[in-house]
Amino acid sequence: MKIGVLTSSRADFGIYQPLLKKLENDTFFDLTIIAFGTHGSPYHGETISEIQQTGFKKTDLIQSLLLNDNPNGISTSYGLTVTKFADYWAENTFDLVFCLGDRFEMSAAVQAGIPFGVRFAHIHGGETTLGAIDNIYRHQITLASSIHFPSTEAYRKKIESVTGQNEHIYNVGSLSLDNIEAFQFIDEQSFRMKFGIPDRPYILVTFHPETVKPEKNQNFASEMKRALTELGENYFLVITMPNADTNGKIYRNAIDELKKDMAEKVLCIENFGKINYFNAMKYAEFLMGNTSSGIIEAASFNKYVINVGDRQKGRARGDNVKDCDFNAEEILNAALKVKELGEFEGPNIYRKPDTAKIIIDTLKYNYATL
Repeated sequence: MKIGVLTSSRADFGIYQPLLKKLENDTFFDLTIIAFGTHGSPYHGETISEIQQTGFKKTDLIQSLLLNDNPNGISTSYGLTVTKFADYWAENTFDLVFCLGDRFEMSAAVQAGIPFGVRFAHIHGGETTLGAIDNIYRHQITLASSIHFPSTEAYRKKIESVTGQNEHIYNVGSLSLDNIEAFQFIDEQSFRMKFGIPDRPYILVTFHPETVKPEKNQNFASEMKRALTELGENYFLVITMPNADTNGKIYRNAIDELKKDMAEKVLCIENFGKINYFNAMKYAEFLMGNTSSGIIEAASFNKYVINVGDRQKGRARGDNVKDCDFNAEEILNAALKVKELGEFEGPNIYRKPDTAKIIIDTLKYNYATL
């Protein structure tokens, strides 16, 4: 079975890895990784090198991302991605192509495949994020896909509602948490030495723009910086940089200013990679920002999350997620409350065992009917 896997960023590549390893090692499948989006961008860490270092036999790189992140730049990148993938789909055929999540680049690659009859398998469909235009892109991808692997039962039902059908929709849990109990952590001191993190409590921070409120991002970034400046008095700040979203540079600039003002208290990371990110999560006091990893993954590491603003509004969350507005005082108050709570001891609602194996078995069982 000839399989393509679309990956547009460091984030989705990390999520894919348990599935990619099984596909690569199973002779039933002929795997090609199709990298695009930020993978080819030096500005975002040029993570194509990370893919190449993992040793997968077949990897194609498609360059289509512009650095300009205003609405015009995002729309132009979308159109360029469609154009590049029109050529790619004309020259390459697959039995099935995996796509993941809700990025605008992912939507563009999928939309380009519709006239060619490309059959897509969508991971993490059915979710809701009202503070991001990704919500629209996600449903576009869902409508273009033939098979669906949502992460909760509620999302499975949402896909039924969006598509108007109930075939080939399988609740498999979150792929990023596959086999999490067997994950091999490095010891804390070695991790800290690797990245120059001092021996003091740190917060793992990730902020992205709210793309449905572009006019408010300047104020939101200012409130973020105010809160982080105050928190830097008691915590070291490990900050992973924003993705290529509309107005992402506003947050990057605010973080760069914070780093300049508090050089000894801030570490900025362009691309942790999944292994290092999981280690960073394990040893952090708590997480802060508005990223899906806090909602989906942090509970498995016994961490509380301060989820700021509306970017993740509507996404199912566990009891470890504490919401607040983009207001410095509210963020600081939330940090005080989370500090008192210590470690989170509840379940992760996104966790199901053997997610990658379930996907593999589903493909083999349904191969003739897909």
